[in-house]
Amino acid sequence: MAGYKWLVMASPNGFTPEQVARYARHLILPEVGGKGQRKLMNTSVLLLGAGGLGSPAGLYLAAAGIGKIGIVDFDDVDASNLQRQILHGIEDIGRPKVDSAADRMKSMNPDVEVVGIREHLDSGNVLDVFKDYDVIVDGTDNFPTRYLANDASFLLGKPLVHGAIYRLEGQLTMFDAAHGSACYRCLFSEPPPPGSVASYAEAGVLGVLPGTTGGRGAFQSFQLTCGIAWAL
Repeated sequence: MAGYKWLVMASPNGFTPEQVARYARHLILPEVGGKGQRKLMNTSVLLLGAGGLGSPAGLYLAAAGIGKIGIVDFDDVDASNLQRQILHGIEDIGRPKVDSAADRMKSMNPDVEVVGIREHLDSGNVLDVFKDYDVIVDGTDNFPTRYLANDASFLLGKPLVHGAIYRLEGQLTMFDAAHGSACYRCLFSEPPPPGSVASYAEAGVLGVLPGTTGGRGAFQSFQLTCGIAWAL
């Protein structure tokens, strides 16, 4: 407790007293500290989707103090989303997801700039949408957008954190072509035939699964930002 009081009075690295109080548990971590927290606050992350995967990722990114968070989503909140999409509540049904997500994230951390992008990604706009962000977090649920996100990230040299869920299974992968890693197309050269993979509405999904997978996506974003390796 004495160390915490010292942090508040000292306000290291130009943090306000409110920021020192908010990020105190980061500031005392040797792996983060003031330098790492400043990196987080100067980083921008683009979330593709404000659904099951984007919800936990967005909440943790906002809570951690990521300076700018973009949210790409063109859907409205539906009652069937609430079983897993924890950015939204009953009062948000019918609202654009980008709006309810922005309100929730700002309520957690008013320092964070949240940019809602309510449009479909396509080959005509994807490079322009991606170019101003440091890290891309893909939580989409369709293969055309996954391949599009991969290609744009590869062309722009942006790290791509990719998550996917299906029924009781989740997977997370990070691609960083700028530093020599493979890309999504290296693993899956071609998308599956249309209709061969059932949607959530057809196959179902365990509500907590996107929470664990999306949370790990936020964790991977922290690793990229702070430039350190942690064990999961």
